[in-house]
Amino acid sequence: MVRKLKYHEQKLLKKVDFINWEVDNNLHEVKVLRRFHIEKREDYTKYNKLSRNIRDLAQKIRDLDEKDGFRAQSSHRLLEKLYSAGLIPTKQNLSLTQKVTASSFCRRRLPSIMLSLRMAQNLKAAITFIEQGHVRVGPEIVTDPAFLVTRNMEDFVTWVDSSKIRQHVLNYNDEVSSGFAFSSALHIICCWANKDVIFFPVTLFRGMTLTLWNKNNRIG
Repeated sequence: MVRKLKYHEQKLLKKVDFINWEVDNNLHEVKVLRRFHIEKREDYTKYNKLSRNIRDLAQKIRDLDEKDGFRAQSSHRLLEKLYSAGLIPTKQNLSLTQKVTASSFCRRRLPSIMLSLRMAQNLKAAITFIEQGHVRVGPEIVTDPAFLVTRNMEDFVTWVDSSKIRQHVLNYNDEVSSGFAFSSALHIICCWANKDVIFFPVTLFRGMTLTLWNKNNRIG
């Protein structure tokens, strides 16, 4: 027989659950934390608890009578919320809720969304951009990497207007588009070089103007 706890022992162990206790240094947990570059273990614990609550709620809804109108209504509302949050791919049936895990929440974190939008090469770089204040979601600047992006807000993830990274991106896109215009103009010249076709001057990038010739006369 185990002896009865003393008064001070009861006080110290009051909030300890000896039945449902979490194993420290869980291998799966460590893998998830490293994969998504999560620094706060508390975030993973919250995601794990939320995902478990979602699965339990879905199971309770499935246990209801199929003819019960409340079951259909509850299923629709739960699937709608989970789909809007980006935790499930479709709103087909409740079986999708069994695939909601802590990793599902991790994929909705702002760094993961930036990676899917190709705004960063890796999660580490995305986290750095966020913490330095280069990223905004809608009109609000977000500096917390744990920010969860809903499906509707995913299209509003962009760079801050004053960000130097945004300027670099714009400059790069301008150079690429200018190079495309130049190559397109050269392609036209090559295709029509041996034909008597009238051309007009073609304006290229950075104010350059190319005057085209036909066989007999200069045009422009």
